[in-house]
Amino acid sequence: MARAPIPPAVLAGSPDEVEARLYEALRRGDIEQLMALWADDEEIVCVHPGGPRVIGAAAIRASFEAVFAGGGIPVQPEQVHRLHQMGSALHHLVERIEIATEGGLQLGWVLATNFYVKTAQGWRLASHHASPGMPQPPGAGRGEPTATLH
Repeated sequence: MARAPIPPAVLAGSPDEVEARLYEALRRGDIEQLMALWADDEEIVCVHPGGPRVIGAAAIRASFEAVFAGGGIPVQPEQVHRLHQMGSALHHLVERIEIATEGGLQLGWVLATNFYVKTAQGWRLASHHASPGMPQPPGAGRGEPTATLH
């Protein structure tokens, strides 16, 4: 059953509230709730783990419809680092993904950055960028990375 878009008044609270609704929508595979969280701007951008840059609401919607074709994403945000400035907020976090397989529960971690802007409709998501997954949580090895791209 599709859920109605979130009323703008609900989005006005804080970037943290929008982020909670973002991850709820991802877990539920709720495209309407997810798209209601995005800023009304054709320059919004999303990068799925290992995927290309997707720009604009129509393209972002199509990309998440493809992702949700297999159901919701069993994701839990952790280790959130927040940088809030007047009118914008940047959240860098670890996404824990849990997948049930024949061999049991498998865990993976993704580094993600969510950028929120305060609009006339309240706080909205302007960018979501997720890096390819890792087999162990960031910092678990406690060593330096073996290769740095930039």
